[in-house]
Amino acid sequence: MSRISRYAGVLPRLTCLLALLLPAIAAQAQNYPNKVVRYIITDAAGAGTDVLGRIIAEGLSNLYGQQVIVDNRPGAGGNLGADLAAHAPADGYTMLQIATTHAVNATLYKTLGYDLVRDFTPVAQIASGPSIMVVPATSPAKTVGEFVKYAKSKAGELTYASAGSGTCSFLAGELFRRQMGLDMTHIAYKGGPPAVTAVMSGEVSVYFAPLSAVMQQIGQGRLRALGVTSLQRLSFLPDQPTVAENGAPGYQFSCWYGLMVPAKTPPAVVETIHASLLKVLATPAVQKKLTDLGYIAVGDKPAAFGAHIKAQIEAIRPIAKDLPQPQ
Repeated sequence: MSRISRYAGVLPRLTCLLALLLPAIAAQAQNYPNKVVRYIITDAAGAGTDVLGRIIAEGLSNLYGQQVIVDNRPGAGGNLGADLAAHAPADGYTMLQIATTHAVNATLYKTLGYDLVRDFTPVAQIASGPSIMVVPATSPAKTVGEFVKYAKSKAGELTYASAGSGTCSFLAGELFRRQMGLDMTHIAYKGGPPAVTAVMSGEVSVYFAPLSAVMQQIGQGRLRALGVTSLQRLSFLPDQPTVAENGAPGYQFSCWYGLMVPAKTPPAVVETIHASLLKVLATPAVQKKLTDLGYIAVGDKPAAFGAHIKAQIEAIRPIAKDLPQPQ
């Protein structure tokens, strides 16, 4: 029997099977969601990313007329929640909010129980969050350019704070240090609040902080802002220059936050979730909430977000290799 004749009957059977499955998949998407959706956030309740996620989950709940319940799963730098989501049923009823930290984990950890690219289907980038470069109010630097000159004159003496190794504040500071050719020491704190306190007291020389974490202190004169890390000035802070225009040409950095679902989730369901997320992000009330927190809504296409994740992993890899391996 020839190879062609041996498999001659397979294609018609597969075609029939596909014809039976397609209506079922379409019906699944049409009826989605018809039960509670779990929205996994890999940070503790009250964290900035948790606040962001709750805004999105509430918006989806209102849109669906169905509960979208936030499930906080902090631990292991976000890996516990990601691992849980990776092994959840691929039916659209488990969503995972990821952030820049997950791209760091993909290069930092030698072994993980999941693969960020292989085990998930991207939905969209939710938002980006530029940082703001702040120094103590007593710092001699009034601009980014002055800070660079000051740091070079004090090589090895200045420090930059972070909310922990691998966090966005660390990446922003480390990228700045490398790009400007500065000899500064990294001081990792256990979270953002201690880092803010340290830079206010002058314990550290500079901190690349989330906007929402330091705007009050800047307004009170307890911190001096040197620039935002976005490529362009922010519409809600038009008088605040960028770090790039204020003395560090070409520098830019923003944390990003996105939505993913387990791999093999039906494409029609992914499309439904994507369309729903874009509707939520377009809501004026949601846009105002994000702006007040210092976020910029994105809402790109799944393929674009997937490409962004891969690019971020490769961009972070040279920095992550210098970090200590987590235990």
